[in-house]
Amino acid sequence: MELTQNALTVLERRYLAKDENGNLTETVEDMFRRVAHAIAASDLKYSKDADVKATEQEFFELMTNLEFLPNSPTLMNAGRPLGQLSACFVLPIEDSMEAIFEAVKQAALIHKSGGGTGFSFSRLRPAGSVVNSTGGVASGPISFMRVFNMATEAVKQGGTRRGANMGILRVDHPDILQFIDCKKDNSDITNFNISVGITEAFMNAVEANEEYNLIDPSTKKPTGRLNARQVFDKIVHSAWRNGEPGIVFLDRLNRDNVVPSQGEIESTNPCGEQPLLPNESCNLGSINLVKMLRVSGKKAVIDWDKLATTVEKAVHFLDNVIDANKYPLKIIEKTTRQTRKIGLGVMGWADMLLYLGIPYNSDEAVALASKLMEFITTNGRKASANLAKSRGPFPLFSQSIYKDGEPLRNATITTIAPTGTLSIIAGVSSGIEPVFSYVYIRNVMDKTEMLEVNPVLRDLLQKNELYSEELMKEIAEQGTIAHIESIPEDIRRVFVSAHDITPLFHVKMQAAFQNHTDNAVSKTVNFPHTATEDDVAQVYKLSYKLGCKGATIYRDGSRDSQVLNLVAKTDKNDEKQNDKGSSAYVIIPRPRPDVTQGMTEKMTIGCGNLYITVNYDEHGICEVFTNTGKAGGCPSQSEATARLVSLSLRSGIDVKTITSQLRGIRCPSTIRQQGMKCTSCPDAIARVIEKVVASNGFKEGGVQVAKVTPKQDEPACAAQIRKCPECGAKVEHEGGCVICRDCGYSKCG
Repeated sequence: MELTQNALTVLERRYLAKDENGNLTETVEDMFRRVAHAIAASDLKYSKDADVKATEQEFFELMTNLEFLPNSPTLMNAGRPLGQLSACFVLPIEDSMEAIFEAVKQAALIHKSGGGTGFSFSRLRPAGSVVNSTGGVASGPISFMRVFNMATEAVKQGGTRRGANMGILRVDHPDILQFIDCKKDNSDITNFNISVGITEAFMNAVEANEEYNLIDPSTKKPTGRLNARQVFDKIVHSAWRNGEPGIVFLDRLNRDNVVPSQGEIESTNPCGEQPLLPNESCNLGSINLVKMLRVSGKKAVIDWDKLATTVEKAVHFLDNVIDANKYPLKIIEKTTRQTRKIGLGVMGWADMLLYLGIPYNSDEAVALASKLMEFITTNGRKASANLAKSRGPFPLFSQSIYKDGEPLRNATITTIAPTGTLSIIAGVSSGIEPVFSYVYIRNVMDKTEMLEVNPVLRDLLQKNELYSEELMKEIAEQGTIAHIESIPEDIRRVFVSAHDITPLFHVKMQAAFQNHTDNAVSKTVNFPHTATEDDVAQVYKLSYKLGCKGATIYRDGSRDSQVLNLVAKTDKNDEKQNDKGSSAYVIIPRPRPDVTQGMTEKMTIGCGNLYITVNYDEHGICEVFTNTGKAGGCPSQSEATARLVSLSLRSGIDVKTITSQLRGIRCPSTIRQQGMKCTSCPDAIARVIEKVVASNGFKEGGVQVAKVTPKQDEPACAAQIRKCPECGAKVEHEGGCVICRDCGYSKCG
C-alpha cells in the first residue's frame, strides 16, 4: 500500500479500531479487510450462490490500491457493532414544539452514529408570531437553530467525528434578514453551516431591482415585501465578511428530484453537495483520478477502460453499503431504501491535471472536466442498470422520472463531495478543488520542521534538477510558485494554486462537473483577503447563470480578522503568561467624552414605562442610560444592560452586533400583553439604539479609536491565520468545508 506518513497518522488517529484504553487493535490492512468483508456480504441477500470471497477480494484491492475509497463512516464502522455507514442525512422540521424537539433527538442519534444532518427551518413560523394554543409568541427559526446547535455540541459523536449541520432558510421567509446575520459573530451557532434557499423568481427580481413577497409558512400568505437586490447585497456582504451564508438554488434541486411524488427537496447535507428528501440518507465514495492515469510514450494519459471498470466496481460497492448499513432510525432506513441513492464522486482532479500538463485555470481543463464527469455518470448508470437486472430497480422506480426508461438500481449515482481526510489517505488533492498549497511546513516534536511537498511538483523539480529545501521553504512562505522566477515559466503556468485562479474559472469548473452530476457539487471559491463584495456578487450571479446548484465562497482571513480594537498589555508578568499560551491583549474602552448629545424615548414594557437615553459624539454612540417609571419594573437589570452596552460601544464593538444580541429577548410580562412594541427591556434598548443610528446616519463599524499591537514574536497578519483546533496547523477552506491536512480534522465531520 502506498501510504504517506501523514496518511498513516490520520488513519491511526481517526479510523483504526481501538480498545477501551485507546490502543490500536487493527492495522491499516485489517481495516480495509474488515470493510471489504462487511460490504461484500450484502451479495448473499440477492443470491445464495454469490462468490462473496471474490467480491471481498475485489473490494479489498479497490481500496488498498487507493483507486476508490468510501466515505469516512463506512471506513470507521463497517464490520463493527455500530455499523452506521452513511455520511449524509436530511431531517424534516415541522412547525410544532413536539416535532421540533423530536428532530433534535433524531439529530443527536445521527451525530452519535457518525453522520451529519441537514435541516430546512423554512416551515417554522417567524419570530413574533402568535401561538394560538398558548397565547404566547413564537421565537422563530434562529432561536431553534441555537437549540440544535447546543444539542450537537453536547453529543460530540463519541470522539470519532464531530457533529455537523446545514441550516437552510428560504429567501421568502419573513425572518430571512435575521437568518443572513445569524452567524455574524464567528463564535455563534458554530456547529452549523448556513445557506439561503434561493428561488429563480428571487434571482429575476434581483436582476430587475424589484420587490418580492415574504410568505408566512403557516398561512402561505404574503406578510411583507423586500427589495430583492438589497437582500442579495446583504447576503453578499455577509459572505464576504466571514464566508456565510452560502446559497442553494432550490428550484434546481427540485428540477432534478427523481421522485417528486415523495415531496420537495428542501435541504442538503452539511457541505451542500447532497440534496435529499426529508428522512433520506446517502452514502458517498470517491474515485482517485490519479490512479486512472497511465503512461503512453513519455506522457500521462487517462486510462478510460480502467476508469469504466472502477466505476462499475464502485457502484456495486455503494449499492451493497445500503444493505449493510445499520440506520440510526427506522424511518430513515425505509426512506433510503425506497430510492437507494448513492453518491459516487472523484478526488485528485487537480493532481490529474498536473500530470497531464493542463493548467486548472484553462478552457482545456474545463472541457476535460465535462467529458470526464459525463463518462463517469454514463458508466455509473450502466452499472446501476446491470444491478437492476439481477436485484431489481429501486422500489419507487415506477413513480420516478425514469419510469419510462431502462430500470435503474439507484435513483441517483453521482455526487462531488469534499474528500478532506480521504484525499489525505490517498495522498492526492481534495475533490475537484485546485491545489491549495504545494508545500507545507509541519512542526513536529522538538520544534523540528518537516516539509510536505506535492508529489507531482517534487518529482518534476527533481527531474529538472531544481529541487532544494531552500526553494521548498520559499514556496511554503509565498503559498504559490507563480512569482518564483527560479522555476521555469512552463512549470509555473501549470502548477497554479487556489489563489492564482480567478473566480471565473472556479465557477466554470464547478459548472462543468455539475452539468453531468446527478446530485450536486461541493466546491469553495477561495478569494484573497483583498477581494471586494462585488467579486463575491459576481460569483453568486455566475453560479446561477452557469447552472450550478449552489455556491460557497471564502475570503482568506475573513473568519479571524480582528473586529475589536486592541492594545498591548504592559503587565510585567506578560512573559510568563505568554509562555502559558494566554492572550497578550486587553480591550481598553475609550474614555467617556466630556460633551455628548442624544435623545430619550419612553418605551412601554410589561411592567410600566422604561425611559431610554442614547448619547453620541463625533465618533458614534457612546453610552446608554435607563430609568423606570413609577409602576416599577427591574431597574437593576436594565441599568446593568445599559452599562454593559455603553462599555461595549466605547470598546469599538459594532452597533449592529450589540443590537442583534439584545433584539428578540423575551420577558413574560411583556409578551402576554397585546399591543406591545417590544418583547423585553433589552429589546426596547436595542430598538431605541437602532432608531438613533438610523436618524443620524452612523455607518456600520464606527470609528476606530485604538491601535492594534501584535505580540513581539508574532507577524502582523497572525490574526488572519485560521488554526486547526486540534493540532494548531493552518487549515484550508475547500469543498464547502474546513480541513486540516496535518491531522485530518474536518469541521464537517
